[in-house]
Amino acid sequence: MPLIFRCCARAVLLAALLFSSVLLASPPAIPLANVYREGVALEDYWVSEKLDGVRAYWDGTQFWSRGGHVYPAPDWFTVGFPEHPLDGELWSGREQFAEISATVRKRQPVDSEWQQLRFHVFDLPVPDTPFERRYQQLQALVAATDSPYLALVHQHPISSHAVLMQQLDEIVADGAEGLMLKRKSGLYVAGRSDDLLKVKVLDDAEAVVVGHVPGKGRLEGMMGALEVELPSGRRFRLGTGFSDADRIAPPPAGTTVTFRYQGYTSTGLPRFASFLRVREE
Repeated sequence: MPLIFRCCARAVLLAALLFSSVLLASPPAIPLANVYREGVALEDYWVSEKLDGVRAYWDGTQFWSRGGHVYPAPDWFTVGFPEHPLDGELWSGREQFAEISATVRKRQPVDSEWQQLRFHVFDLPVPDTPFERRYQQLQALVAATDSPYLALVHQHPISSHAVLMQQLDEIVADGAEGLMLKRKSGLYVAGRSDDLLKVKVLDDAEAVVVGHVPGKGRLEGMMGALEVELPSGRRFRLGTGFSDADRIAPPPAGTTVTFRYQGYTSTGLPRFASFLRVREE
């Protein structure tokens, strides 16, 4: 390995480990996405597939959820992983979210299930460094890692809104959830910002469960709808998108759920809202 790369890698390691010691005193302070709208200066961004998996933060020894809980991966899964913190997604393929979520939440990991997963990394938590440089460092780290369970999320330029929409249509037709835009000059900063944008056919948002509405007719004896509260404090009923298993054992009060919707009603509530998943804590 060239001397200049070894020096650079050591510098990245020290910065990243210092950063992680602050982050993991509480839940990982990770960047979150806003929603893409036409008019964004796309020349400032790179695009990648939006992986429909489980967001995970690797601190150099273990995986953390967005809410600060540990995902207990088998020891063999992370052999050879960098000691650097990494931000990414535990993923096994399109339209597999339920299976992935069930796998990573088990207290006793099942080897045969984890063998289907890969940790797809898309960012390197290093402060005060633009994403374009972080991605170069991330490429070098992954390339130097001899693990079949670590993969790099490919990022590439996008030329126009029309091209972006064409890529979105093509990838969604193949079963993908959507696309992500990452601002090249953006820093690794916690919370939602336009440095990270999700591009989807349908919008999604989060709400907290505050109650259950009993089902009627075919759904008698099961949950008919969730009563949920938005960050604004407004409440509404979320009644579609559930399997019978969801209705038999619905998310308890206090759980954060993700739902899809199509714009807003005249009163400002999500229109055609449909349950998507329980947010991983």
